Amino acid sequence: MRTTPLPRRDTLLQQPDVLVVYRDPQPTPKPAPGQPGTDSDFVPTEPELFIAVLADGRVLGFNGHVDLGTGIRTALGQIVAEELEVSFEAVTMVLGHSSEVPNQGPTIASASIQVSAEPLRRAAAQARERLRELGAVHLRIPGDQLEAVDGVIRDRRLPHRRIGYAELLRGRREVLKLADQVKLKSRADYKIVGRRAARVDIPAKARGELSYVHDVRLPGMLHGRVVRPPYHGLDRGEFVGTSLIAVERESLAGLADLVDVVVVGDFVGVVAEREEVAMRAAQRLKVRWRQPRQLPPLNAADDLESALRGLPAQRRQLVEDEDADPPPAGSTLHRTYVWPYQLHASIGPSCSVADYRDSVLTVWSGTQNPHSLRADLAKLMDLSEGSIDIRRLEASGCYGRNCADDVGADAALLSRAVGRPVRVQLSREQEHLWEPKGAAQIMDVDGEQDEHGDPLSYRFVTRYPSDNAPTLALRLTGTVAASEHPFQMGDRTAVPPYAYPRRRIASDDVPVLIRAAWLRGVSALPNTFAHESYIDELAELAGADPLAYRLRHLQDERARAVLLAAAERAGWSAEKRGAKVADGDGWLHGRGLAYARYVHSRFPGFGAALAAWVVFLRVDPVSGEIRVRRLVVSQDAGLMINPAGVRHQVHGNIIQMLSRTLKESVPFENGLPAAREWGGYPLLRFSELPEIDLVLLEPTEAPPLGVGESTSLPAAPAIANALFDATGVRFRRPPFTPERVRAALAGARRAH
Repeated sequence: MRTTPLPRRDTLLQQPDVLVVYRDPQPTPKPAPGQPGTDSDFVPTEPELFIAVLADGRVLGFNGHVDLGTGIRTALGQIVAEELEVSFEAVTMVLGHSSEVPNQGPTIASASIQVSAEPLRRAAAQARERLRELGAVHLRIPGDQLEAVDGVIRDRRLPHRRIGYAELLRGRREVLKLADQVKLKSRADYKIVGRRAARVDIPAKARGELSYVHDVRLPGMLHGRVVRPPYHGLDRGEFVGTSLIAVERESLAGLADLVDVVVVGDFVGVVAEREEVAMRAAQRLKVRWRQPRQLPPLNAADDLESALRGLPAQRRQLVEDEDADPPPAGSTLHRTYVWPYQLHASIGPSCSVADYRDSVLTVWSGTQNPHSLRADLAKLMDLSEGSIDIRRLEASGCYGRNCADDVGADAALLSRAVGRPVRVQLSREQEHLWEPKGAAQIMDVDGEQDEHGDPLSYRFVTRYPSDNAPTLALRLTGTVAASEHPFQMGDRTAVPPYAYPRRRIASDDVPVLIRAAWLRGVSALPNTFAHESYIDELAELAGADPLAYRLRHLQDERARAVLLAAAERAGWSAEKRGAKVADGDGWLHGRGLAYARYVHSRFPGFGAALAAWVVFLRVDPVSGEIRVRRLVVSQDAGLMINPAGVRHQVHGNIIQMLSRTLKESVPFENGLPAAREWGGYPLLRFSELPEIDLVLLEPTEAPPLGVGESTSLPAAPAIANALFDATGVRFRRPPFTPERVRAALAGARRAH
């Protein structure tokens, strides 16, 4: 794939020697009530492009989602190349530039391949069929006698009678409106989709070419830094946007190359000719603030549960198929599971460049949601969305939402104030403290078993604090008031996969406690932790093997196949159980398993890939240290566009989830997030990775399913179940740090 400059959309729609497939301008996709998305009534005036075939041999594909290191740029290119019958190397994907690509909503829900690729595939097929029609006219051969192969239309019977796409388009301008029904290629004929393809983004990164937003440099560019309020990590409360007392500009007297100090509400920033001067100015600037008061304590483990339970809740009943009979007396098993706040933990702090001139704003950003950022900036800057262009570049990752949007708004405000391009980069401290955290969550489960140990009922309530997490500057400047209205985000995978005869499933929607936004797995991950930990307890009470018990109550055949594939590869046997006493090496050894399918979007939602984990670990009963020795992970993602990309995604999920389960939890001081650097928020090291055995299933004729998040879900319960197998103690509050393991083992000894 090429990195040479690409023609812009307007040029493509007007130039000769081109074939384009477009659709009429679409209103901003409206999210379902209570779901993430863009709150905007903007209707663009320009057509949305999906495919452009150029006479120089290049093919451009346009998609509204972005590549977060997930490899979708490569996979989408494979889809285009396959359907259009060109080489993979001929295709360049244009992703995320708000003025160039279709508005297909935020890059969330593992939906880039499963959902948003569908119109792109149709457009490529439509372009192929039009080229076939043109070839039939040029060659004077009936269209049904022609085939498209590697950028050429040729006679099936006499392959030497042919003409290339480029020659067909020379002197022509073909502009096609995207059709609803198009003849698509048969899966049996695929030559590119379903085969390994090297990631197209890696070579430029390896060569040190411009790949990251941090590398953007513009003529006349200045440098900015921001000074944040003392209520770091919070964006709800009467103090938000109203805490600034004074900015003592004289504290920067004599600082050479300082351009300006910008103040709007609680937003404070400095601009300088040189980056080191901006950094020095932000450190020296004296700012007086009112301190936030009466914040709930969150320091201790029980503080978090108490604070979450104290939030006002709006209960949504999701499933209720219990009959009127009360549950059997005295047999209720009640359990509570608590998930912690966690960081997105982007490896590099967020950066952005903005250029505001003549009421037109251009922002270079690493955002995950370019069109949503454009809508937020329109509110912040009092501009039409049509006057804002988001140019999306690679950043330092997020898998949910980090500070990329926030720093884009910072840069926009500073650029408007000084009338020149401004580059803003956050510090590590600001990134850690202010990023919207992955939300904490509480899951309460009640249920009963019959005399045979089979489940009779399952009553589940999940409590997930969430709102629309707007760009921070909207809050700091008072442009958007803090909201008490919770989002309906707690119901992902809220319904367990097992056949419980009586079910009552509900979600308690609550406002944010601290600033929070979706992190990989969203609420489905904690919900699965509860589901899979609970059924493991039911199996233990029934005296049954955890695998056999699950299979007995798992009716979906694809789910059974995924679970069995992991168990068989792991050599699972009902007789092999942890001894709960130390071996000769002094360690306790255990194994555990879990299964899940990520179900996303407004309830009842849609399902992405299916996954199962089998974990083998050991525990030092003295230090509490856990070492995962071996992992077997199976996944069914349907048709895998790029099996190598799927494998990369799954490995990324595994590494991230081992870290989140064993180490990660936001620390608090006086009700505020306290992690300012990596020493305060430890991550898994590569030296701690176990042996990973991956089984990728691909059912015949199954469509592609999203793979970005599903593999994460079974991780924590599989590890917790293995811990129980090793120690005889149940762990219901990640992360499973040595301190928590020691405390749990000591508590179990005291109880006996």
